Amino acid sequence: MENKKALILFSGGLDSTTVLHHALSKGYDCTALTIDYNQRHIYEVKSSQEYLKKKT
Repeated sequence: MENKKALILFSGGLDSTTVLHHALSKGYDCTALTIDYNQRHIYEVKSSQEYLKKKT
């Protein structure tokens, strides 16, 4: 069986969380990438970190 890999641009918001779950449910080995570019909505970056800590 071939390993399917996906890079998920993960903000911690609803859309990227849905994409991550969809890819995982389809058997992808996912890498989540969150970029902190000093945006004003830093709570999403913090949310993404907390969410991913729970998943590992």
